[in-house]
Amino acid sequence: MEQLKDFLLEIREEAQREDFPIDREVYEVNGMDPLEPIPCFGNLESPLCFFARDLGKDEVKARQPLYGSAGRLVRQGIHRALEKEQTSDLTKLQKAADKVLLSNTVPYKPPGNKAYSMGVKKRFRPFLERLLAQHWQGSYIITLGNEAFKWFVPYAPKGVVNDFFKQEDRYESELEITLTALSPSGEVYEKKVFLAPLPHPSPLNQKYYALFPSMLDRRLEKLLEKVSLA
Repeated sequence: MEQLKDFLLEIREEAQREDFPIDREVYEVNGMDPLEPIPCFGNLESPLCFFARDLGKDEVKARQPLYGSAGRLVRQGIHRALEKEQTSDLTKLQKAADKVLLSNTVPYKPPGNKAYSMGVKKRFRPFLERLLAQHWQGSYIITLGNEAFKWFVPYAPKGVVNDFFKQEDRYESELEITLTALSPSGEVYEKKVFLAPLPHPSPLNQKYYALFPSMLDRRLEKLLEKVSLA
């Protein structure tokens, strides 16, 4: 994204400042510098963001968050909501991804399939705060999985996010929070957003994997009563 050029350079400078685990082999196989960040893909003016845990090998290869098997389910759901048809056509699924913003808790791929530590997430949190509060124009965030949802704990009063996640209707309800971000120049950004959690659509998530498409359909149906992804 050309409008994020300086922002990407700032992330890279932070990555260079101190070593942290990166799956360098995956980057190198795809002819990519391991320090090149992939913080997002899609439309910064969209009302909707999908927010997941971290990048996988397919995401690095495509240079896009949510491009692998889980991302395909997300993109198919967006296409179903907008076009009223099921598809596996890659061109159509890419157009669906262009209607939203796709992001993760850290703009790099960790080794293996292990989540990044809290320390690594803390290092890159200010950049994700700025992405969501300053650069992105939307206000609805569909989180995918527990770690993605709980990344937002600091933006609500103590206990609110965790208590919400204990509710039986958490996958149908929304939680309003206030994002805060600080720019390099010292400007403070505050922005109210609505979190709409869903389970992560991984085949390893046996409880929810088969249910995910219909759960996403319900989320998007309710959302599209409020905003347009056209």
